[in-house]
Amino acid sequence: YTAANLAAVYGEDANKALFAGLLHDCAKNLSDKELLAACKKNALPVSEAENAAPYLLHGKVGALLAEEEFQVRDDDILNAIRSHTTGRPEMSLLERIVFVADYMEPWRSHASNLPEIRREAYRDLDAALVHILKDTLKHLSEAKAVVDPQTLKTYEYYRDLTGDC
Repeated sequence: YTAANLAAVYGEDANKALFAGLLHDCAKNLSDKELLAACKKNALPVSEAENAAPYLLHGKVGALLAEEEFQVRDDDILNAIRSHTTGRPEMSLLERIVFVADYMEPWRSHASNLPEIRREAYRDLDAALVHILKDTLKHLSEAKAVVDPQTLKTYEYYRDLTGDC
């Protein structure tokens, strides 16, 4: 519902956003072993970061499941599911909406700066996106966790696009 609300604000198709929002985590409950096996079986590329932290693959595998199990044929919806974990440069409006909505959904409470990001998301989607990416990279760095290079590329792209420092 958060994705559909953001879609209404930014002029995106709310039904597509709702559908993508409902399906974006359809592979989240798969084990690391199952995610890696699905990638191998379907010849999906796995980066070093994804191999070290297979939960990052739930977006890629989720897009595959959405296509195979739920017959989703809309590339924008599939891309939104695929890119919601790390983001990517040049995301569509729907992709950015699902990425931001996933981070700020009402049941989330552990992410830093959530009240500010929630307000920001309804004023400037790309500023909220940069804020989320910056906070995520900071958190991962402080936790000495795996940082997927795609997340860093996404942050740098949108930081430069928005002029954020």
